[in-house]
Amino acid sequence: MIEGALAFGFAALGLALVLNLWRLVRGPGMADRILALDTMVINVIGLIVLTGIAENSGTSFEAALLLAMVGFVGTVAYAKFVLRGDIVE
Repeated sequence: MIEGALAFGFAALGLALVLNLWRLVRGPGMADRILALDTMVINVIGLIVLTGIAENSGTSFEAALLLAMVGFVGTVAYAKFVLRGDIVE
């Protein structure tokens, strides 16, 4: 039962990553590209968590937490760049 759920989760997140990549390349504006990158980070976090569940490993969850923190800081930096044109004042 869990194997089927994991397979579905991997397939769904893989499809989501492909669609986010399409939005990243095709996005009409800078804000669309930033949102695509942020969503890709969230999807990769989901993939890491699913991998941790599949391998029964706790280390993957720590890696997902670190990626979440780095992704948040990156999103804030991108947003600040779009609003002000400079990251560090």
